[in-house]
Amino acid sequence: MKKTFNYMIRLILVVLIVLVANTSANIYETKIENKNVNNTINLSTMALKVIEVNKANKYFPKDTFTGDLTGYAYNCPLCGGTLGCMPKYNIKDGTVTYPDATYGTVRIVASSKNLPCGSIIRFNSDRVSDSEVFAIVLDRGVGGNAIDLLVPSEDYASKYIGRSSITYDVLRSGWDES
Repeated sequence: MKKTFNYMIRLILVVLIVLVANTSANIYETKIENKNVNNTINLSTMALKVIEVNKANKYFPKDTFTGDLTGYAYNCPLCGGTLGCMPKYNIKDGTVTYPDATYGTVRIVASSKNLPCGSIIRFNSDRVSDSEVFAIVLDRGVGGNAIDLLVPSEDYASKYIGRSSITYDVLRSGWDES
């Protein structure tokens, strides 16, 4: 009887071991399959690409400033008749624009050294135009964040431009920036 009892105990132990092993195997064999591999969203990469696209866009502002807008003519009392950044560019004939290779025909402005020569800015001023004004920094002679727009005459500057506060975007900083 003792042999039968030992035999039964062993049989029960083997059955329990098989049941536990079988149950454990089912747990470990359960897999989760992702059938949407192509629909994975990497938000970090997407954000960097949006920033790259915006930086590549020539109309995406690199910086924004607020300052005074005034007007001046080539023959103003303190002007020498030439531009600080391009002294050989002829403005004595009333020229107030510059043909930029990237932005097309743009207005000419004077700025402080805060903006490098060749910088392109964009601003809105109903005193100048009903639409956005694109301008290039080709002259010096003002302080801080002020912008001085080149106009045909001092009379035109005082009558139509005057002095007003504007906010402007820097689209290109200097000549070489892409």
